[in-house]
Amino acid sequence: MSRLHLKSNPTLADIQQYVRDMEAERGFEDSHISQNCLFLVEEVGELIKSIRKSHLGLRNDPAKHYDENTAGEIADILIFLVTIANRLTIDIEKAFREKEEVNKQRTWQ
Repeated sequence: MSRLHLKSNPTLADIQQYVRDMEAERGFEDSHISQNCLFLVEEVGELIKSIRKSHLGLRNDPAKHYDENTAGEIADILIFLVTIANRLTIDIEKAFREKEEVNKQRTWQ
């Protein structure tokens, strides 16, 4: 049984710690960053496939029932993105704030 708990209204730091704890509990803390990058790309592909089928109606077989789990795919992407950030000791909130300060200075067209 899992001992993991993510508090209500977590901060990005809370989510990063949760993913660290999750990896330790499940024995993934030693997975290589390149493996996590590959998993991230795979999950992005699964998200696009889900969007294609569920939101764009572009299905190979319209009669076939597809299990569209767009929210789950987004959650998987977040997990692998956080895992990569953790491996690189990047504080996601800090990185986001710093990048947004740069973006605020840009001219958007």
